[in-house]
Amino acid sequence: MSTATEAVRLIPKPTDSHECQLLEVSMGPQHPSTHGVFRMDVALDGERVVKLKPVFGYLHRNHEKIAETESYLGSMPYTDRLDYMCSLTSNWAYALAVEKLAGIQVPERAEYLRVITAELTRLQNHASLIGFLLQDMGASGTPLMYAFREREKILDLFEALTGARMMCNYMRFGGCRVDMPAGWLQQAQKVVDAFPRFLDEYEQLFTENEILMARTQGVGVLSGELAVNAGITGPMLRASGVNYDIRKVDKYGIYERFAFRVPLGDHGDVYDRYMLRMLEMRESVKILQQALRDIPPGPIMDPKTKIRGFRPKAGEAYGRTESPKGELGFYLISDGSSNPYRYRVRPPSLVNLTVLEGMCLGQNVADVMAILGSVDIVMGEVDR
Repeated sequence: MSTATEAVRLIPKPTDSHECQLLEVSMGPQHPSTHGVFRMDVALDGERVVKLKPVFGYLHRNHEKIAETESYLGSMPYTDRLDYMCSLTSNWAYALAVEKLAGIQVPERAEYLRVITAELTRLQNHASLIGFLLQDMGASGTPLMYAFREREKILDLFEALTGARMMCNYMRFGGCRVDMPAGWLQQAQKVVDAFPRFLDEYEQLFTENEILMARTQGVGVLSGELAVNAGITGPMLRASGVNYDIRKVDKYGIYERFAFRVPLGDHGDVYDRYMLRMLEMRESVKILQQALRDIPPGPIMDPKTKIRGFRPKAGEAYGRTESPKGELGFYLISDGSSNPYRYRVRPPSLVNLTVLEGMCLGQNVADVMAILGSVDIVMGEVDR
């Protein structure tokens, strides 16, 4: 947190004493290379947080209104920009919504490709998030660069498959844009086989680190009841002990074919949110091992799907996936034309931010960045 980006002023403390004052600090807006252009207005009693207001809107992209003037397919590249760390899971959620709207079937090989790319996305997102979290707490760049080393291997796979490392634009209604090139499956298998060693080393370095434990255990607690009432989803919800994973609930795609468990936390603090992502990466490795082993030959697109002149019948549909950050959903209304009448995104980053103040109240100001880091937000989703 740079002092150049802070504004400080004194405000009266709401007590009968005229000798006490609260300190109001504007934390941000931060540089886009951290969590995005985001600001928090924090009121402090000494170093204790008594009020916090998230302030966003610096990165508004008009995503939804643009999509209502574009063709259905023309909006697919825009979904890449919602969460630029996880473009493939964003592609999939939008494709699911359109496929429900138009009654499109997806070939089996394409379903496996979707699972493989989604779980690789989960691995690189969670590894990066833990690196960012440790950096937010004051660690040197080593944890983040260590995570980025593994992330680069996965981005290399994405580039070989889709032609792009981050903005992949890979999913299509009824399947995937291209099939995997020669040797891609073997390279993916090598990356997946080596990933548990990285997780073992990462946990050995950090999981029982006394500084990490002191800074995260009992900090930023989110109760399961509040998480449910606030609509929190994804790792944040499960870290609070609530057993809810859309891969298990909806069984979208072919997730019912894979054996994996849903890790849960006990306390809902920053440490549980850290540990839950570590455990989820191990489950993603299990899914990937099964999917890479069982992927069948065959087409990757439904031959009945017509991309050009695509006009679904009038109706509405909601498609959602368990993205690495939580429930990512698209609500579409069709009036029978070539572009949606209404296009609405349900972004996990925005919804998960709504409980930030509740997690920070009563905590020290030094803990605020750690709590924010454990939420895992990307401003492309928040300011869509």
